[in-house]
Amino acid sequence: MKFRRLAEIDVRGKRVFVRADLNVPQDDSGAITDDTRIRASLPAIEHCLAAGAAVMVTSHLGRPTEGTVRPEDSLAPVAARLGELLGRAVPLVADWVDGGFRVAPGEVVLLENCRCNRGEKKNDEALARRMAALCDVYVNDAFGTAHRAEATTEGMARFAPLACAGPLMAAELDALGKALVDPRRPMVAIVAGSKVSTKLTILKALAQRVDQLIVGGGIANTFIAAAGLPIGKSLADRELIGEARAIMDLMAARGAQVPIPVDVVCAKELSAAAQAVTKPTDQVGEGEMILDIGPRSAQALAAQLQQAGTIVWNGPVGVFELEAFAGGTRAIAQAIAASPAFSIAGGGDTLAAIAKFGVADRIDYISTGGGAFLEFLEGRTLPAVAALAARA
Repeated sequence: MKFRRLAEIDVRGKRVFVRADLNVPQDDSGAITDDTRIRASLPAIEHCLAAGAAVMVTSHLGRPTEGTVRPEDSLAPVAARLGELLGRAVPLVADWVDGGFRVAPGEVVLLENCRCNRGEKKNDEALARRMAALCDVYVNDAFGTAHRAEATTEGMARFAPLACAGPLMAAELDALGKALVDPRRPMVAIVAGSKVSTKLTILKALAQRVDQLIVGGGIANTFIAAAGLPIGKSLADRELIGEARAIMDLMAARGAQVPIPVDVVCAKELSAAAQAVTKPTDQVGEGEMILDIGPRSAQALAAQLQQAGTIVWNGPVGVFELEAFAGGTRAIAQAIAASPAFSIAGGGDTLAAIAKFGVADRIDYISTGGGAFLEFLEGRTLPAVAALAARA
């Protein structure tokens, strides 16, 4: 995939517009509880400031109503934290679409929540053109929004004099391209979650390209049932058992496989006080729920991950938040960390598991993309990425 990179463009003295992803979590008082996304945006901003550009940064925050900026919608806390991290004042500019504000070379301003502008989410062309007129160079550094065709993510890329990917966006695309476009074999994908229905298109897409498709969570329960084994009262998409069987058949026809757990960890209720019982998969009782894979299954999967060339991981294989059902996800996380394969992981629950089991420094790339990561896995064209590619 070809696209221009910020590092390739001379931005000295230029007006640079950076679309960042500063959609940070906040507590009830509005205080930022995790500034990871702000920190991730710093390289693009610092690069432009060091080059002497006049820098404008914007982002969405939450789900505001277009046309109004309520206190809880404001990027004011983000401006304050960004200023602390940059070691300089970062003024927050309201009503910025038609200009009317000044930013000198070597300075940076934060433009108020872009989703408060009428027409942003509908990718209004007139709005995109007005915003594009503010800059000489447009930089998209918000991979997490790349699957949305909005005025600041797709429209501006079409109308700005120059359009490029920032370092965070470029790193995501490089890693995903390495993992999915031209992977080192064998390629193993781990897809887990509560329901097959939410990941069906991803499962079907991956079934046509991976050498092994490991499923976990409620998704695995549906596949266990498709293999003709009992699942008791486990969470599963029983109406999609046929779809799961079709995916298994598709993989088998390619000489690939969807490994079915040989043992599982069960309980009669989902709670911290539940009594966990490990048993062969074919012995799950009617009143039991499968809440994790068993140690023999985890060991077998770990051995297969050791032989992988590329690993894509999306989702824990059990209810890892409860220690009694965390063994499978812990084993998978540690196996991925120890594998010589190129590994890429993404998705909120996956990131939480990586943090819990302390393997972040041994995963080759951790995607912060969320929905964009999942749509890339499906093989969909991401509108913001397509716009950058068209301008290349």
